[in-house]
Amino acid sequence: MASLKSRLQAGSVQHGVWLGLGSAAVAEIATTAGFDWCLIDGEHGPYDIAAVADQARVLGPEACVRVPKAEDWMIKQVLDLGCHTVVVPMVDTPEQAHEMACAMRYPSKEFPQGTRGIASSLVRASGYNHDTDYVTQANDRVCLFVQIESVTALENLDAICAVEGVDGAFIGPADLAASMGYLHDLDAPEVQAAIDNALRRIVASGKIAGAFSFKPDRAAHYVEMGATMVAVASDVALLSGALRDCTKGFRPDT
Repeated sequence: MASLKSRLQAGSVQHGVWLGLGSAAVAEIATTAGFDWCLIDGEHGPYDIAAVADQARVLGPEACVRVPKAEDWMIKQVLDLGCHTVVVPMVDTPEQAHEMACAMRYPSKEFPQGTRGIASSLVRASGYNHDTDYVTQANDRVCLFVQIESVTALENLDAICAVEGVDGAFIGPADLAASMGYLHDLDAPEVQAAIDNALRRIVASGKIAGAFSFKPDRAAHYVEMGATMVAVASDVALLSGALRDCTKGFRPDT
């Protein structure tokens, strides 16, 4: 099967689920449920690098990981686990985006500014040195999404998308809404207009556009706007919603 990166680059819409419970069992269920991708949320979920490793073993190399912060050492650890797609939150400037793009890649003729440290003989990414070609192929395999989550990021969006090595830009709606002054109001027309405009600009840049919504109609709208990396659910929301619905059968007051 083609990789997630190649499917996205081909323009195929890929629907995914956000994993925030920190459970390898939940990840195992999610990966067999029919989603195109599963993301380990290291920013808000209860994950240390060992927990990410456990889920990476369940999800395989197509596991996506959101690191807690735009830090190069965090990216290095995730890539060394064998994960290919990394989402970096709160990227506000092209300078930040460039630093993250460099952290994703080994220095090479094609990408001499790469800063990823080389330890392929020691890490899971190479099958603990079973894949002797890993270093020469890794730069083509990895996929970097920067998250656009603030007014500043919107102002710098075109410059961020122009950074070499940034594969896609993913809209973070909750933080973006808060930055715009609409805390807890994702439905504000101004917020939705800003997201639509951002998606248009990402698509126009030639980069992969990502968006997030638990509402099927809104997720479909984002696809119409050109988004192809689309998060449509989270394990936390699905489980909590199902449990609350269950109690309504015998606790109508809840």
